[in-house]
Amino acid sequence: MPYIRVWVHFVWSTKNRIPYLSDPIRPIIFDHIRENAAKKNIFLDEVNGYVDHVHCLVSLKQTQTIAQVAKLLKGESSRWINQNQLCSTRMSWQKEYYVVSVGERGIKRLREYIRNQEAHHRRQSFDREIQELEETHGLVRFIEPH
Repeated sequence: MPYIRVWVHFVWSTKNRIPYLSDPIRPIIFDHIRENAAKKNIFLDEVNGYVDHVHCLVSLKQTQTIAQVAKLLKGESSRWINQNQLCSTRMSWQKEYYVVSVGERGIKRLREYIRNQEAHHRRQSFDREIQELEETHGLVRFIEPH
């Protein structure tokens, strides 16, 4: 049996960055994402976010791909949010997402960063956050062929 430890940091936002994830429903949604991940055998270490986006720290298993995990977490959660009418209008996630690998030494700091999203976004916008992540990690946007 192989020994694998691959950590990834997922971030995705609501479509058009509409602030659907208000204070009262945000913890409900994040609890559901956590429960759904467990049911789908996804090791979700942390989940949190703010009014227009979600951060997840995931340890991938041998057979899991980034695309699979993103689809399972995003697709099911938007369906569940809409079925339970948690938002006043139909909510959807944007198609794109951000993901970067995380080394073992960075896990503790990333957990704290994810846990403190509300305080973080009182000081900095999501757009600026993504810009910093792109600059820090040298990210290049992947555009899927049509």
